[in-house]
Amino acid sequence: MTAGVTTIADRVVGKIAAHAVTEVPAAGGAARRVLGIALGDDEKQDRPVVGAHVDGGVVTVDVELSVAYPEPVVEVTDAVRRRVDERVSTLTGLQVAQVDITVTSLVATTTPTSRRVR
Repeated sequence: MTAGVTTIADRVVGKIAAHAVTEVPAAGGAARRVLGIALGDDEKQDRPVVGAHVDGGVVTVDVELSVAYPEPVVEVTDAVRRRVDERVSTLTGLQVAQVDITVTSLVATTTPTSRRVR
């Protein structure tokens, strides 16, 4: 049997990375944006917006996500980077060169209670 070539499409890597983001508890989705304007709301339950570019055996990933308030943004984004790197590397065998993250919003994790004045 002769060896062959396996090519993993950018879109496939992007889907793996998007799923990895959802595995980090305080990371959430991001509304699609056109010229910086959100088309919809950033919600924790939505999927993050992820793009990936594969060049040979190396991949770069761009992520847009929301962070649950009041979680520390730097800690959440560091956890997302580690998780994306680990999942993409494990599932594809590609080397993750870089994971760029844009935090598009902070999303309140609790609903504020309204106070009634009597």
